[in-house]
Amino acid sequence: MALKNIIGIDHAVVMVKELDQAAENYRQLGFTVSPRGTHSVHMGTGNYTIMFDPDYMELLGVLAATELNAPARAFLDKRGEGIERIAFTAVDSAAGAEEIRARGLEPIGPTDFERPVTLPNGTVSAAKFRTLMWPTAEAPGGVRIFACQHKTRETVWIPELMRHANAARRIKQALIAAAEPAKDAAHLARLIDREPQAEADGAVTVPSGGDRADFVYLTLDQLAKRYPGVPLAGLSERGGAALVLVSGDLAATEKALGSAAVRSGPAICVPPAKANGTLLAFVAG
Repeated sequence: MALKNIIGIDHAVVMVKELDQAAENYRQLGFTVSPRGTHSVHMGTGNYTIMFDPDYMELLGVLAATELNAPARAFLDKRGEGIERIAFTAVDSAAGAEEIRARGLEPIGPTDFERPVTLPNGTVSAAKFRTLMWPTAEAPGGVRIFACQHKTRETVWIPELMRHANAARRIKQALIAAAEPAKDAAHLARLIDREPQAEADGAVTVPSGGDRADFVYLTLDQLAKRYPGVPLAGLSERGGAALVLVSGDLAATEKALGSAAVRSGPAICVPPAKANGTLLAFVAG
């Protein structure tokens, strides 16, 4: 039975070493980046968001070592920058935690936290969240998964932040490198009660739910064949590798990306070395 309180992909978390520098890098790629947020003290992290509809990207950095960000620090030490975890939307985090527990797993959380938000009119409000995580060991393809309940959607999905010079509109796919794609896809499918779907090139897709982005598990060789001509330096053989983004105007995308753009078949890509460890592939909407 499908999870009732946890639905498709909400956002992808790109772990970065130098938070402000990463935000400037993404601005140079034509993204509108939110003002910097600082999370509650027990989280020990700060972020910038890149808002789409209905999902978004999060650039996340560690500001102070805490127990809750130990896995994120371990990721940076071992793997460097890149997609460290992916969030689902939680309708109700507490109920979602009970659904996970009923499946024999012990969830982490729910955890409440917030960050101040400066709104376009200059007033300061707060973005408030309640998150829950699957056990740290349950990370299909080396990517942790969690669910995020937005208590204050109006302070996160701000219209002025959802318009991007590169015409990015939403996430279509989250691509995860795996030596055994079918095995890792089956692992995720068990955790979220979805059916994996084998692709012609050997990759395996797992729908995340609703109209949200799909997970795609594939080897680095399969990724290279999907995006020929795009340097993959910096990607490891296991873990979050790429985000496929829907563009409303590929000509605007190519112009905004400038020298970072690499044409690859129908996609316009940014190599991971130029996007903090994450291959970005823009495709027509």
